[in-house]
Amino acid sequence: MEISITDQGGVKVVAVAGEVDLSTSPQVRDALLDCILGGASIVVDLSQVAYIDSSGVASLVEAFQSAKTRKLGFALANVGETPLRVLKLARLDQVFVIHDTVDAAVAALG
Repeated sequence: MEISITDQGGVKVVAVAGEVDLSTSPQVRDALLDCILGGASIVVDLSQVAYIDSSGVASLVEAFQSAKTRKLGFALANVGETPLRVLKLARLDQVFVIHDTVDAAVAALG
């Protein structure tokens, strides 16, 4: 699993690649929370995530709640079919703002 963070107009784009599961979700959590604690709105690019389990979803939820508490934006982008199915099962597709592209998400938050 790899995480890269870029800045697009003051919005942090956190791109995650690989599987987000019990062994890798703490890294995702830490990366997201570091950006939020730094005062940045976040777009999580999930285009390269083929699989996410409940611990990965929990990391996204925690980051979302932390951003909301700090009045920062939080959105998901490029969510693939399998991760989207997991989010829909948990009805989190109704909670998270999900965009088709990173650019659309950045524009919405910027």
